[in-house]
Parts: sequence; structure tokens; C-alpha cells
Amino acid sequence: MAETVEVLVPGGKATAGPPLGPALGPLGINVKAVVDEINKKTADFNGMQVPVMVTVDDKRNFTIEVGIPPTTALVMKEAGIGKGSAEPGTLVAGNLPLEAAIRIARMKLDGMLSYDLKSAVKEVVGTCVSVGVTVEGQKPREIIRAINDGAYDGVLVA
Repeated sequence: MAETVEVLVPGGKATAGPPLGPALGPLGINVKAVVDEINKKTADFNGMQVPVMVTVDDKRNFTIEVGIPPTTALVMKEAGIGKGSAEPGTLVAGNLPLEAAIRIARMKLDGMLSYDLKSAVKEVVGTCVSVGVTVEGQKPREIIRAINDGAYDGVLVA
């Protein structure tokens, strides 16, 4: 019977230490090979926490599925900031171009509650509120209002 281990690892910098090593050790597989494979697959998400699922079958073969980092991590990376604002709504930590919000929405669309790109972008822009990031130099709520009014319908086509 297959065993599955789900962990959050730093993109491109997973180690055989916790949380991976202790979870994979008892399964009798080469932990270093798993770590090397994870690091290769998560290199694009350097500096972000990435969800990873390792499945080990009866013959000790493993498969690795890499998820997409949380929306907040993607927003902070695209905005070029290390952490969100200490006082969202008051202090601005960074600015996110609308194109980046659309890119993040496309990346995350399958795992979101949204059915179309327009609502997915509004979800990403909504995340900017809690992180303290402006979008196109405006408050995120103003951008959401503009999206609702159809101001960006030309660029929000799936």
C-alpha cells in the first residue's frame, strides 16, 4: 500500500532534516534522492514555502507532486518584498502590477473558489489588502471596484 507524506518546504532548499527526514526515514527510501528531486522541482519558488506531496509505493519507488505556494507568498515575491506590512491599510509594503496579479490568478485558478479569471484576479487583489500591498499604485479595494465596474474587462479574458 502506498504511503503519502505532505510537507511545506522552502523552495529549492529542502533538507533531510525536519520535516522531511523524520517523515521519510521509516519508509525505507533514499531520503537524499527525494530531497534532491524536490529541490530540482521547487527551484523556481526560491525563498517561498512550497507544498510538496511525496508518495512511496510498496516497491519503494517515490513520486513527487509540487503544489503552488500560497497566494500571499506569490504576491510578496511579485511585489519584491520580504514580508507584508505591519499595519495593512495604513502602511504600504509594496506595489503589485495588475499583470502580476493576473499571472498569479492564472497559476492558482485550479485551486481557487473562483470559476473565471475575473473573480480569481479579485481574490488575488483581495489578498493584497491583508499583506499591505497596493495594486497599480492604488488601494486594492479601489482596483476591485474598478474590476467590478468593467474597467479591466479587456485584459481579464481567460
